[in-house]
Amino acid sequence: MSKKKQKRLQFIRQKFPRRMKKKLVMLFMAIILAFVFLIGRITYINATEGEEYKKLVLDQQQYDSRTIPFKRGDIVDCNGTKIATSERVYNVIFDAKVMLDNTTEKTKEETISQVKEVLLECFEIEGSAIDSILVNSPDSRYNILKKKASYQEAQQFEIMENNKDKYPYLNGVWLEDDYQRVYPYGTLASDLIGFTVAGNVGNAGIEASYNDILNGTDGRSYGYQDEDAILERTVKPAQDGYTVVSTIDVALQSIVEKHILKFNKKHKNEAKKGEGSKNTAVIIANPNTGAILAEASYPNYDLNNPRDLSNYYSEAQLEKMDEEKKLEVLNSLWKNFCVSDTFEPGSTAKTFTVASGLESGKLTGKETYNCSGYLTVAGRPISCHKRSGHGTQSVADSIANSCNVALMREVAKIGTKEFCKYQKIFGLGLQTGIDLPGEAETAGLLYSAENMGPVELATNSFGQGFNVTMTQMIAAYSSLINGGNYYKPYVVKAIRDTNGNVIEEKEPVLLRKTISKETGELLKKYMKQTMTDGTGRNAQVEGYSMGAKTGTAEKLPRGNGKHVLSYMGYAPADNPEVLVYVVIDEPNVPDQAVSMYVTDLAREIMEEAFPYLNITKSTEE
Repeated sequence: MSKKKQKRLQFIRQKFPRRMKKKLVMLFMAIILAFVFLIGRITYINATEGEEYKKLVLDQQQYDSRTIPFKRGDIVDCNGTKIATSERVYNVIFDAKVMLDNTTEKTKEETISQVKEVLLECFEIEGSAIDSILVNSPDSRYNILKKKASYQEAQQFEIMENNKDKYPYLNGVWLEDDYQRVYPYGTLASDLIGFTVAGNVGNAGIEASYNDILNGTDGRSYGYQDEDAILERTVKPAQDGYTVVSTIDVALQSIVEKHILKFNKKHKNEAKKGEGSKNTAVIIANPNTGAILAEASYPNYDLNNPRDLSNYYSEAQLEKMDEEKKLEVLNSLWKNFCVSDTFEPGSTAKTFTVASGLESGKLTGKETYNCSGYLTVAGRPISCHKRSGHGTQSVADSIANSCNVALMREVAKIGTKEFCKYQKIFGLGLQTGIDLPGEAETAGLLYSAENMGPVELATNSFGQGFNVTMTQMIAAYSSLINGGNYYKPYVVKAIRDTNGNVIEEKEPVLLRKTISKETGELLKKYMKQTMTDGTGRNAQVEGYSMGAKTGTAEKLPRGNGKHVLSYMGYAPADNPEVLVYVVIDEPNVPDQAVSMYVTDLAREIMEEAFPYLNITKSTEE
């Protein structure tokens, strides 16, 4: 051993003599014993009282860890007017354990009395609710006595709660923040806006299609405070939902709905049976962007009370309905006719037939045809709507006078291959991609070139034998009059954050070209003639140059007297700024085939809508 190591050993022996070593060993053993005892004590507590300790901790968390609800974003019109918003409301919470823990036998009776008095006066909550909780669950911490109490009720409670002179023993009651969805205009644009169900879930309309954008994220408040300990409170704030800016104009929407309601009230009273129509619907669009400016259908419903059927059924009728039948009726009411319902378009589709012929080169626009009132196709006579015949008809006349015979002769020249090709180009039967839920697709109801016979080709030429939606028609017609640009229709133009900053601007989406500008100019000339000399004259609005096409579709089964009337009109005729589509499905009138009902309704709407939209007036005499 070296001298250096010998010196180190001698130093250790001097530093820790034998007596000191024994003390260190005893201390170490005492620490081990204490640790073993502590482990044993914890094990014993868990085995015998663990549930109580766990319950106490959970009770404190439940009482003190509170959800801070987010505010669902607003839906506003194109001018910023709120058409759907969320108003602050309050849930009244009763904490039985806190109330009982903060009272004595001497003050218990007075405490309960004061709590009952305040709850009854502020929220109309009966004292029996408190009695039931105190008897059945006196240790409960979170009892919801009332949901959606108003701001005024909450203010009154706060005043009484702070009046310690009058209510010294008031405790165990607190208000939980919440929000309630409110629709300031009631039934206005109900199909387009939709509504929410429990848990901020959008049902139909913009509420459904933009649900994730409108919803935010709940916050939470943590911490605990009582007489014995004070801990810091941690608050994670809620993240409110974004505001959705629609393309709809509230004032224009109101004009449309006013006249729809007027029509249905008038014909409901005249006929003394049923509603004024099975469905009456209107779309007003900007044909140069695809933006929907107004969209409405009748019957509609109250967004603030979407399950109310009292406007359409008597008490006796409602009592006879079981829940399944009521749900069926409600789903039908909530469905957006403009997007989800399909029908045969009738003569409004004739413009697409002529467009196909001109664009494919099968027609020049200079052809003439003779209409004697019917045409025999494959051995089957098919009538024109004018049974006496139109006589000689040009291509322009075939649109203006809506001549079935001329259209059948035109489509025979076009052929099935080109006709079916252009049906797809115009998007007939196909979804447009509009930003609304429930859009119907009817491609399976359209013929292909392989299975379309001469009779089907003939009837398809004037809009019978295939189905479309109003949204498909408005998008396709826009392309006919705007130079051939097929825009994706849309109802939301921007998304804003909670500070009003635009975080997304939705630009018009051009999906494809349908026709050339030259073909479009010819079609506008033909449709202008419809308003000056043809079937649309009754819808002419004084002071405006207009173009249009009318339609009367006979519903299946043929010969049952049921029809769909339609009118597609725009202004100005040469440079369209607005497109209006009106559909009346089974008007409640003696003769449903009379187009006057739809042209009258269209004119009344446009007479108010054009000046409001500041549509350019005509300079022609």
